[in-house]
Amino acid sequence: MSNYRTALLFTALGVFAAAAQASDHLDTPTVIADPAADIGDLYAWTSDSRLNLVMTVVAAKFSDRLRYSFHVDSGRHVGTTTVTVDIDCEFDVANRIDCRAGDDRARGDASGTAGLVSERRHLRVFAGVRDDPFFNNVRGTRAALDVAGAAMQAGVPHDTAGCPRFDAPTVARIADEWRHTEGHAATNLLAGWKTAALVISVDLAVVDRGGSRLGVWATVSQAGATLDRMGRALTGNALLGTFETADASNRRKEQYNRAPRDGWAAFAPDIAHNLAIYDGFDGQCGNQWLAVQNATDLTRYDALARLLADDRLWINAAARECRQYLAAEFDFVGALNGDCGGRTPTYDAVDVFRSLLANGTTSGLSDGVDRDEREPSDSRFPFLVAP
Repeated sequence: MSNYRTALLFTALGVFAAAAQASDHLDTPTVIADPAADIGDLYAWTSDSRLNLVMTVVAAKFSDRLRYSFHVDSGRHVGTTTVTVDIDCEFDVANRIDCRAGDDRARGDASGTAGLVSERRHLRVFAGVRDDPFFNNVRGTRAALDVAGAAMQAGVPHDTAGCPRFDAPTVARIADEWRHTEGHAATNLLAGWKTAALVISVDLAVVDRGGSRLGVWATVSQAGATLDRMGRALTGNALLGTFETADASNRRKEQYNRAPRDGWAAFAPDIAHNLAIYDGFDGQCGNQWLAVQNATDLTRYDALARLLADDRLWINAAARECRQYLAAEFDFVGALNGDCGGRTPTYDAVDVFRSLLANGTTSGLSDGVDRDEREPSDSRFPFLVAP
């Protein structure tokens, strides 16, 4: 079996089995071996002068050996920040929590739906099992990738920038498979999934000292070493090692998970390579978001690759509404709007992400699943519903 075919099989099976639990669960063996260290998803958005943060992990319980952290950078412009605030949380063997943010601290049992209020009353913390809010037609995703992979294996031509020129029937099949499940109406494979959720609502004044643009990411670490990290949905698992062998993909993702903040840019070339493939999914090369249409090599995808390599989820804390995934990133490229962006647990981040990569807009490529069966809230703490 060729390396390409091996990689394709791994990708299809991995997407099906791993993404079944969360948007960041196509991960390395090191992380998968300890579900309590495996970040499923990160959500961050603003409401009522507060920043709301949610980290889910694959396990049903947090570990007393690990540190769970939210990192919030702030500045006056997306992409440029001057102040960082870390919110670090640890658990004891009884699953009581100890969270610190600067000189504020919350300690005790945070499993009640009202949450645990910190000593200086800047933080409200919840930690417990919730219904996983991430929704995704995983079987349809697998089938769509199979169609694209088979066409590339058969020798579909690529343009000089690496974008595959799928013919019209292949493009139609990719879109059709993505919005159906085994030929029927799309279903959410994650329906009923449970997850351990760490939820924090913090006063904006604690985290916006550098400015109203907030860049958020989450880590799980042990003895100072990062085991897993996440910013935006799908970047790490959809755009690294997508068509490599399992071993090569795992090595690169291991490096990605452990990379320090100043090393993230090194992953931009990997991301650009995979962006070229996604660009062809609508049958037109060069119309991906931020693509340079007249570029004849991978520089066509450099701008988006650099943006995604800086894997912070951006929020405009000056905005009053949160309606659109990646809206703050649009500000970064001059498409100003009054949306906070970020990611609420109700956003259909999957469709927005894939559409931007395929056709350059926030819609057009749908997996047919628009919401979770037990819809969470973006305004009522602790936001995620009980399982």
